[in-house]
Amino acid sequence: MPVSKKRKKSENRQPDNSNSPTPPKPGIHRSTFTTMAGIVVALAAVGWLIFGGGSQDATIKVIVPELSAKAEKGRLTFEQNCIKCHGRNVAGSDKGPPLVDPFYKPSHHPDASFVSAINLGVRQHHWKFGSMPPQPQIKAADIPDLITYIREIQQANGVF
Repeated sequence: MPVSKKRKKSENRQPDNSNSPTPPKPGIHRSTFTTMAGIVVALAAVGWLIFGGGSQDATIKVIVPELSAKAEKGRLTFEQNCIKCHGRNVAGSDKGPPLVDPFYKPSHHPDASFVSAINLGVRQHHWKFGSMPPQPQIKAADIPDLITYIREIQQANGVF
């Protein structure tokens, strides 16, 4: 019967007659240390992203254009319902993000995202302000004007 190559090699080995075990090398192996350091850095980065670093105030300077009649109606709705968190002229505050930010450009947050956020609320995902609760006091008929207001401010500030 043929013998495997592994078996042949093990049969040809000389037995180790030394009874003294090899002493372990002192310290941590370099690759283990590098891996551990990488994990620590990654965890620190994730922690910073989750819990934030520094001030939570997201207020930014905003250019306010001459608004259309529809956007002016939206501004009134915004000032009655949204200004407390999203700040004057959608510039953000210490309670909510500025809506004049590339995160909210139409290609990333289409108008339907604003409708959904108003009607259903939205979980925290881009900012550290916590989740936004639904806003049932805003009437469905007022939402298109509110979105027009936000979009005109965004456009005037180069968001899109």
